[in-house]
Amino acid sequence: MRWIEWAIVGALLFLPFATINRIETDALRRTLLTELRYDAALDAAVDDAASQLIGNASQQREAQYGSDKRIALNKEDAVAAFYQTLDAGFGVAGDPVAQGALHRYIPAIVIVGYDGFYVYSEQEWTGTDGKTIMKPVWGVKKPYAYADSAGNSLSFTLDQEVLAYDAASGSWHEGLRQDIRQQTSIPLLQDAEQFERTRRSTIVGAIQDELAYRINQYNETVSRSEFSYVFTLPLIPEEDWSNSIDDVGVLAFLQGIPMGARQYNSYALGGSRVLKQDAIIGARKGEMKVYYRSSCGYGYPREEVFVSEQAAAQKGYIPLSCPGN
Repeated sequence: MRWIEWAIVGALLFLPFATINRIETDALRRTLLTELRYDAALDAAVDDAASQLIGNASQQREAQYGSDKRIALNKEDAVAAFYQTLDAGFGVAGDPVAQGALHRYIPAIVIVGYDGFYVYSEQEWTGTDGKTIMKPVWGVKKPYAYADSAGNSLSFTLDQEVLAYDAASGSWHEGLRQDIRQQTSIPLLQDAEQFERTRRSTIVGAIQDELAYRINQYNETVSRSEFSYVFTLPLIPEEDWSNSIDDVGVLAFLQGIPMGARQYNSYALGGSRVLKQDAIIGARKGEMKVYYRSSCGYGYPREEVFVSEQAAAQKGYIPLSCPGN
């Protein structure tokens, strides 16, 4: 057989593989483009929800302590903005049937508040007419609650303010950790670093546990409506969790949407602050009390967190410039 005949045979053998490879490559490209479009739609929906969360809300301040995170939350406006933007991003605005289908892929929306959080998810109950009703509703507010082995209990917030019950004295104390620690015998209030670690882990754990429960409930509900996808709580990186509990905001999940040979599963976090200012950290540098902006990156033992440099100076802290300034 001459070489030209061998070339023709080789080409004929290679053609099916090349065609299959091109089809698979095109399918993968379309899937990736679809995933990017879905990501953009979900991110935009959560950002719009977060912006509406504090829209027209008045800040609630206490006489001796005012946190810029203590904000009245417009939960209904936030959820409405989320669905409106999501529907537009998926091209189903004005189509109630398609919107209903899309919304079934949302197992839960979380509103992270200053001293607790809310979960918005579909619930099932029996109406007065005996018919089963399925509708997304708000759950009760869940506090960031912690208890130790001695019976002491604490309700954390998104900053250093805490409501503490001292089991030894049977007394309640509320305020900044550094202000009430000498009034109680609770060990956790005496250690600033351990308090911060426990505060963060408690908040994240409370949200995770409630979400796992709600998503499990949602699976039971949708399984009776021939919806075969099993929703799960995704593995969220620690950095994303840390960002989600630094300020009031919105966390939303979108799972199970068919996307070629795959299914789309993602989540998005949205903080309510369009413009964030650095926190003012009060710390110990040797025997000296200093304060600096959180972006400076110093690792000195943290004592307090302030909303302004003036507040830090009033407590006797000396300003410390950032490196290079």
